[in-house]
Amino acid sequence: MRSMSRYPFFVFALVCALCAVPAQASSRVIVRVNGGASVLHSLCALLSCNVEESIGDPLGQVFLITSRLGTDTLITELTSATGVIDCEPDQLAKVTDSTSTVPVALTDSTPVTYYGQTVPHGYVAQPAVGIVRLADAQAAFGVTGAGEVAVIDTGVDPDHPVLSGVLLAGYDFTRDQSGASERNDVTFPNPPGVGNPHRVNSKAVANVTQSTAAVVDGSGAYGAFGHGTMVAGIIHLVAPSSMILPIKVFGSDGTGNLSDILRAIYLAARSGVQVINMSFSFSSYSPEVKNAINHANRQGIICVAAAGNDGQQTTVYPAALTNLVMGVASTTDTDQLSSFSNYGPQIVWVGAPGEGIVSTYPFGTYAAGWGTSFSTPLVAGTAALLWQSNVHYDESSAAQAIAHAVTVNSNLGNGRLDIYQAVGEAQ
Repeated sequence: MRSMSRYPFFVFALVCALCAVPAQASSRVIVRVNGGASVLHSLCALLSCNVEESIGDPLGQVFLITSRLGTDTLITELTSATGVIDCEPDQLAKVTDSTSTVPVALTDSTPVTYYGQTVPHGYVAQPAVGIVRLADAQAAFGVTGAGEVAVIDTGVDPDHPVLSGVLLAGYDFTRDQSGASERNDVTFPNPPGVGNPHRVNSKAVANVTQSTAAVVDGSGAYGAFGHGTMVAGIIHLVAPSSMILPIKVFGSDGTGNLSDILRAIYLAARSGVQVINMSFSFSSYSPEVKNAINHANRQGIICVAAAGNDGQQTTVYPAALTNLVMGVASTTDTDQLSSFSNYGPQIVWVGAPGEGIVSTYPFGTYAAGWGTSFSTPLVAGTAALLWQSNVHYDESSAAQAIAHAVTVNSNLGNGRLDIYQAVGEAQ
């Protein structure tokens, strides 16, 4: 085993597609109404509800409202009111996890240079890189990415030395403030270093110092800490010249609201990004998620979403919006469907490696993750390479290029991602 002193590492064993769970009894509702805020304020005066905020759609029709009425009652009253187009609960989302072991690539800490940054060899030479033929595409077509990729997630560590040069300021919708640092969710006494293994959640292990062990050891409050930094690091691995716009909608415990996800999609569209990465999934159809992503598509934005980690042939959103989004399943290093990955053509456009993926982690460290959350940014990064090759590429053309994949079986849609073939189609 090579020395690990230079790059402290984490085994972050989350199968981290963010999947919806029913909102607890509350009265948070998303409403689309003709006439905008003035009409909704009038309705709320009658129904004892409060207009909390605009979701940010370009027509100014979508709002988050709250009330002492129960959610079902409030929705019934609103949907019968004149001017209301649609109404749905503000769902709560949460991450899930899975068991793992330490991959060999995570222990390969030999420093190498990767597009101007010093990184561990295991990050740039991990099995997934060879499987999807990233280096072949970079060498043959001279692609390193362009434009901006929005990462709607738990935020990102803005000070990570590998990411800091490509990060835009972003926004934190969990606090309604500029910046998207996930380090705001937890205060460590000292930056972590290599130490004894401690539990991050019920099925994840991290190497941390004793000073941080009390913070992360067995605490569900930090079960998703680092998720967004990992997703951003995978995009950077594939498209190192692309800028990344982090948008924080999930906390370190992995929970977040549908209303914040909608706000994030509209913000990404206003910001002029070329790609949106969505490493989360909902079990219930949301008309407003469809509306928001449809708006992004009309702006020419390529959207990529995780297929989820239930190990089932099922329907989840936004991956099931197959005309608007590329859904991504997870595959093993031997081109088999991962046991935890959802599957089926109704949600999967393509598969990509998603087991033991090594990526950046907060405090300048690296971690390994399992899940469709980490397959998805491999495809999002590929979309940034496609946009560099042809700035006219949109969701439809990018999807057709990425469909040139390695045939596996119908459970993986068009097959397993092959970046060389996909970028070759854009030349």
